[in-house]
Amino acid sequence: MKMFFVIYATEADDVVISAFKKAGFKAYTKMCGLMGEGEASDPKLGTHYWPGTNNSLWLAVSDDRIGLLCDLVRKLKEEHPRANLRAFTFPLEEQCV
Repeated sequence: MKMFFVIYATEADDVVISAFKKAGFKAYTKMCGLMGEGEASDPKLGTHYWPGTNNSLWLAVSDDRIGLLCDLVRKLKEEHPRANLRAFTFPLEEQCV
């Protein structure tokens, strides 16, 4: 299992969520209003000087579906370059207590 983490400009929220759902990825956790600085984009700090924020999605997926998500993000990056999408994966273990 992997945790798939994607971060993107808040303005692209509808496009990103719709694309993930259309591709069959309906279970996610969304975080809104994230601020920070990236290597390839302007800072998004929610201020007058550096306006804007980011959102992120967290998806727990099986290893065999990671490739589909990567392809989806590549497509979205190509179609919506101003969304500044970045994606990462992490190993994931579900812990039941």
